[in-house]
Parts: sequence; structure tokens; C-alpha cells
Amino acid sequence: MTEFDVSADVEAVVEDTELPEELKAEVYRSVEERDASVEQADEIARAVEHRYLDTRVDALDPVGTVSAQSIGEPGTQLTMNTFHYAGVAEIDVTQGLPRLIELVDARKTPDTPTMTVHLDDEYAADREKAHEVVWKIEATKILALGDISTNVADMRVHIDLNPDTLQERWPTVDSVDEIAGEVAGIIEDSLGVKTVQQGTNVEFGPEEPSYRDLLQLVEELRDVTFKGIEEVSRVVIRKEETEDGEEFVLYTEGSAFGDVLSIEGVDASRTTCNNIHEIHSELGIEAAREIIIEETKTTLEEQGLDDVNVRHLMLVADIMTNRGEIESIGRHGISGSKESVLARAAFEVTVNHLLDAAIHGEVDDLNGVTENVIVGKPIKLGTGDVNLKMGSTSRSSQAD
Repeated sequence: MTEFDVSADVEAVVEDTELPEELKAEVYRSVEERDASVEQADEIARAVEHRYLDTRVDALDPVGTVSAQSIGEPGTQLTMNTFHYAGVAEIDVTQGLPRLIELVDARKTPDTPTMTVHLDDEYAADREKAHEVVWKIEATKILALGDISTNVADMRVHIDLNPDTLQERWPTVDSVDEIAGEVAGIIEDSLGVKTVQQGTNVEFGPEEPSYRDLLQLVEELRDVTFKGIEEVSRVVIRKEETEDGEEFVLYTEGSAFGDVLSIEGVDASRTTCNNIHEIHSELGIEAAREIIIEETKTTLEEQGLDDVNVRHLMLVADIMTNRGEIESIGRHGISGSKESVLARAAFEVTVNHLLDAAIHGEVDDLNGVTENVIVGKPIKLGTGDVNLKMGSTSRSSQAD
């Protein structure tokens, strides 16, 4: 029996269909909501089954070619621009054709990596609590904390920390002097120098008096990350409408998906990023497949091309992830790993593929579309997979 409160007769009617379990559950839900009779339940189930069977792909339908055409044709209308992401000031992400190319090429790092970070409970409702998460994510450099000056005569670097900024970036620490001590400790660990701290003033210098070493310390100091994640250079807060009301959402410039998921206040179940490889390493191949579909769909919709059927995008994502790893659609991925020599040669670096195949004595069985087109044979799809034979008939049978 299912989780829905339906009679055995209704259940028998629904179970008699060829529907998958998810659709059967939808039928049960509809029957329960309408308090339908067995006859009505049968009518609903048959109508759903008819629609389901009608949407299935016919045998020998060239789904790969149709999907390529369905994505490629509107892809010619994509722009080459980079836009502000969803209207967020100062956050740029690659969109249009460059983003689509990034996805199908399975680039290790996007040109403009970004994360959408959703928050838990009180962090999502309170701006001050949301800012606590922001300072844990956004990389804080020394230039954001105070002023740097150098004393060439004494060979010392002086840092005048801003108390208000320290209190803002370390809101859970009450004493400003304690925060300054933390900053001094980070400088000692990062640069390997001895610091002297007095209140919010920190100073240090090279072990041996050297103008070159002094300047080198200043340059290294600029690269030290005092708080947050080094890869994330900026975080922007937006207040957005959701099903449960308004909440604060963070958008980042830069991506470190695994590090963000472990931060207190971050809702790991909804947080995502636009780097498919980070999603794969943290959440697995199924999550990577979902993000490929979602990112491709979003890229097309942002250009007004929302009529591309999602099943074509699902097929592309399936092909890229079906071996348990993310493969690009290109000569270094799916196209370059085909069994057919002629199919590989037709894509790129033709001479190299043919020479390698000749050296190793490879045989092409001519099973695919590309290789059969090259040699002038009918492709084994649609009517091309049907063999017709004509035989003679006797006069008596013709007369009958």
C-alpha cells in the first residue's frame, strides 16, 4: 500500500499502468484531493499514462543530433558579454556564449567564479548576524584594517589599526587590543618576524637592517589574509523574497565551496557555486550533473532562450557525467575518446588520429552516424536501420 489513503481498487487501477513510481504518486495525490471514484481514478490514470507514453522518444530517434541542434541553433543568438549578476552591484559573472563554452568544455576554473550562499534561521533574518558570516567568508587584507607606513631610518614597518574596523570584522571579540594581538600573531606566523604591539599599533622589521628586506616585508604583508577565505575577494548581501518570507542571501566574488559549507550559519543544503568541479568534489557526481543542467538552463534563459527543452540539456549532462567523472565535450573528452577512428578524425586533428589508427591497426566498425556519413552509407537511425527485401510472387497468388 502507498503512503496515500486510497482504496485497494484504486491502487489496483493505478498499479496497472506503465507509469514510473513518481507519476503514480502524483495520480494517488490527485485522486485523494478530489475524493475520486474508482472509475474516475481509472480515467485519470489512463490520461496520465497516455501523456507519458506520448512524450517518450520513439525507437531509433537520433536524440543526440536533435539535442545538439536544439542547443546549438539558439546558441548562435547568445551574446559575448559579461553582465552584473542578477543586478548585484560589483559582482560580475560570465554569461552568454562564453559561459556555455565553459560548461561544455568542463573548465577547471570559471573565468568569474562565484557562490550563492544561503543562511540558516537567525542568520538569514538578521542583517548583523548575516554580516558575521560575511566576515568569515570575505578575505580581509591588511589594507582593510588600517594604515601602513615605513620608517627607513629605524628599518621598521608601522601599522596603525582602525578600532572601528577591527570591531566590525571581529564582532564576537569584545576587546580591540585582543583583536590587535590576533593580527600581530598572524603577521608573525605569516612573515616569520617578531612584532611589537601597543594597543592598536603594531610594528616590526627585518632581522638585519636592509632596505630591500624592508620593502619585501611590506609587499608580503599586503598578501596576508587575516580573516576569511583567501579565494573570496568580495561578498555582497541581498535581501530576497522566498517562500518562507524575506531572507538575506550572500553572493561572492571568488569560490571556495568546501570551506564555505563548514562555516556556522551557512545553509549547506541550499548553498551552491558555479564551479562544477567544486560541486563534484564536495557533493558527488549526481550533484555535478544537476548543476550542469541548472547552469546551462539559466545561461539560456538569461538570454531569452527559455524554449529549449530541458531534456536536451539533461542528455548533455548525462553524457558528461555518466562515467562517474566530469568529461568535456571535445577532443580531450567525449569526442576524443570515441571508439570510431573516423568519428575522432572528423572532429579535430584529423591527420593525427588517422596516423595513430594506422600505426596501431585500428578497425572501424561503422556503427555511428559520423563514420557512415563519411563512407556514404545510410546511418543506422530512423528508416536507415530498417532493411527492406523484395521477393517474387507466383502468378496464382497474384491472381488471388
